[in-house]
Amino acid sequence: MEQLPLSWDHCRSFLGVWRTGSLSAAARASGLTQPTVARHITLLEEALGGGALFIRSPHGLSPTDLADALIPHALAMEAASAAMLRTASGAEGGISGAVRISASQIIGVEVLPGMLTRFSADYPGIDFELVATNETSDLLRRDADIAVRMVRPAQGALVAQKAGDIQLAMYAHKDYLARRGRPETVDALQDHAIIGFDQQTAGIQALQSIGMPLKREMFAFRTDNDVAQLAAIRAGFGIGICQTNLARGNPDLIRLFPEDMSFSLETWITMHEDLRGNRRMRLVFDHLVSEMTAYAKASTGLH
Repeated sequence: MEQLPLSWDHCRSFLGVWRTGSLSAAARASGLTQPTVARHITLLEEALGGGALFIRSPHGLSPTDLADALIPHALAMEAASAAMLRTASGAEGGISGAVRISASQIIGVEVLPGMLTRFSADYPGIDFELVATNETSDLLRRDADIAVRMVRPAQGALVAQKAGDIQLAMYAHKDYLARRGRPETVDALQDHAIIGFDQQTAGIQALQSIGMPLKREMFAFRTDNDVAQLAAIRAGFGIGICQTNLARGNPDLIRLFPEDMSFSLETWITMHEDLRGNRRMRLVFDHLVSEMTAYAKASTGLH
């Protein structure tokens, strides 16, 4: 029997069902009809040799072991498809098209919008797709074109340039200190409301690796969303870790233990080496290196 060709449309429907757990939800998300999505799944199963990709469960459609094994490949196809569209978006000449940037939650929300606004004033034809996540985007798989990372890149085939070290310190809102008192020693923190993580994250592991004795049970406010942690500090809930640059913009935030609790995280701008010759990618890359270098210097008081 002749093997059926593998269709990206069928794989896209496969990912839709995997993400939503139902044919109807996948159809709504993709703009297709439910029978069309069901037909795509059937045709994909036939193209792959006839093995079932989903089984019915009390919670909807659950992926089989075969589906779980195929997911990484389907995600790679999805990323490659999106990368092709971004590349083609500027293929007609001129400085235009899309650039997908991955950055940590804090950098993505608090820092990059201003930097990209300044860039956009000179190059309005470039569109930005921002992924604000503390997960490391796979640049080799083209999950993003450019990444701002707080750890040294470990993957090969990447263009990487260090922008400097961003300083962090412990801060509390003046209203919190008026309410609870100011801790005079690090040991006194045990009597205060500390803001920190809920689960172990890559950022926390990086802080632990430089000597920060961080444990979940220490915290009165637990969240793995760094933006929520910053919001809790600004709201006066308790004491937490904040980038010094961000704290300087809020005079109500008071730095604690400036001599004992100062530490920094490396900052790197990275992209896939295949994008080195793409002019708009290089322009954005160089802009981020320049801006993030200045940002890192400002965080330590160097100008």
